[in-house]
Amino acid sequence: MSALIELRRVSKSFGATLVLDEVSLSLAPGEIISLLGPSGCGKSTLLRIAAGLDRDYEGGLELNPLLNFGRGSGIGVVFQEPRLMPWLSVAQNVGFADGWVADDKWIQQLLRDVGLQGRGDSLPKHLSGGQAQRVAIARGLYGKPQVLLLDEPFSAVDAFTRMKLQDLVVELAERYEIAVLLVTHDLDEAFYLSDRVLILGGTPSRLQRELAVPLERPRDRRSAELAYLRGEALTELYQSHAL
Repeated sequence: MSALIELRRVSKSFGATLVLDEVSLSLAPGEIISLLGPSGCGKSTLLRIAAGLDRDYEGGLELNPLLNFGRGSGIGVVFQEPRLMPWLSVAQNVGFADGWVADDKWIQQLLRDVGLQGRGDSLPKHLSGGQAQRVAIARGLYGKPQVLLLDEPFSAVDAFTRMKLQDLVVELAERYEIAVLLVTHDLDEAFYLSDRVLILGGTPSRLQRELAVPLERPRDRRSAELAYLRGEALTELYQSHAL
């Protein structure tokens, strides 16, 4: 099957400043890709373009016509912050949208999937940071997307919670056959999760290198293979003055 999302020679400027310069990528069904690079290099901007949230750019965005346009766009998005509505319950946050009645059975299934069964009536203020991000992941999956876009979704939680959320994303992506595009600063996270890691760098940002991760899951975070790939990425970031 062809790519679900394809970005072709995308360039983006903010005023007179060119941030992204002809960056291309494609996301295949079931694939997990990470975008790695320094702050300000345009990773989140590229994700917003892929999500259709930013349309002021040059280049092309092609969405596979097989993406589900029945409920939503076939694309789910999870941001760095949970962005939960404090006046709504957990269940209402997961199923919130305009113009249709929430599917309570599906909401309860998603809450079980993310380990929050029985918390549907709780308000966001009663959740920990990791629990709130689990709600955000469930909300991203509510529309049954084929693509999940993640913008540094684990950066605000502690290291142990971060690892648990990483494993949760892999588990849910495999269970529901979802392709994932992840923005991250974390080399360990990128190579633990991904099938491919794309490194952005330079001024303006260009695609500097693509590293495949040909390792089966579940993966050992301490493996020599992952350590070698992290070293390759670190060298690339250093050489492109990204650090």
